[in-house]
Formats: sequence, structure tokens, C-alpha cells
Amino acid sequence: MGAVLYDALLVLALLFLATLPFIAARGGEPVEPRDPVYRLVMLLVAWLFYAIFWSRYGRTLGLQSWRLRIETADGGKPTFAAATLRFFAAIVSWLPVGLGFWWQLWDRDQLTWHDRWSGTRLRYYPK
Repeated sequence: MGAVLYDALLVLALLFLATLPFIAARGGEPVEPRDPVYRLVMLLVAWLFYAIFWSRYGRTLGLQSWRLRIETADGGKPTFAAATLRFFAAIVSWLPVGLGFWWQLWDRDQLTWHDRWSGTRLRYYPK
């Protein structure tokens, strides 16, 4: 959960920066949160953050701080497509009160729903 919090702060900062052009376009007025273009841009920013970090480095800054890595079954970095699938599947995992995350407590391989669907797993690497 620490890695999730770290990454949430980073994504929040990126979302703030991505909101600035919307505020500027409205002459300093607040952004309408229900604006579909605004929502799409916010989703795009979050998706790119995770998909690029996971596929390029195998981890985000939050995961790196906690010595965690996203990897494929053979220990490699996920492809951009697998990272994309993992991102959107993780959203689905959160929807039923986080059941997709809790699932790893009962899963024989300790995988979450988004791990299973994307062919990835979260691994801890001690010092």
C-alpha cells in the first residue's frame, strides 16, 4: 500500500499539471469535472504514467522505493500492451470494493485479477 500511496501522489501531481491548460482555456474558471474531454485526458495521463513505467522499467517510482517490480512469468518486463491491460484490469479490480486485489489472499499463485488477466505479477526483491 505504501507504493500505491507514493504513486498516487505522483499521479496527482501530473493530473494537476494536466488540469492547468483546461483552467487556462476557461479564463481561470474551475474545470467542470463531468466534461468528457477532461475526464479522458485525466485517464490518459494516469494510463501513460503506469504503462510507460511498467513496460520500460518494470516499476514506478513508488514500486522502486519498496523494492517491488512488475514482471512477466519468465521474469521479464511486461510489454506496453500487457502494461496497458494491467492498468485497465486494475481499475476493474478496484470496482467491487477492491475484491480483485484481495483475491491474491486466496489465489494459489497469490495473483490479483489484473495479474492473471495481463500475465504479470508483482515481485519483491530484498536488498
